[in-house]
Amino acid sequence: MSDAVEELDCRGQRCPLPVIALARRLPALPVGSVLRLLADDPAAAPDVAAWCRMRGQTLVSSHPPAFEVRRDR
Repeated sequence: MSDAVEELDCRGQRCPLPVIALARRLPALPVGSVLRLLADDPAAAPDVAAWCRMRGQTLVSSHPPAFEVRRDR
């Protein structure tokens, strides 16, 4: 895994709450930053990947329950 700028712990939350939290927090970080999202809901893996594709962000690492997302824009 890469060096995460910030960690967002959403363990215990059901989807779509982790993706909503990701969508709210990532824009506050500088472009190029990596946010490490912790989410243990089984739906998080496909939801985070789909969100990254739709929003033009990079899913750097996906090793549930940890997901690293780089802010690209």
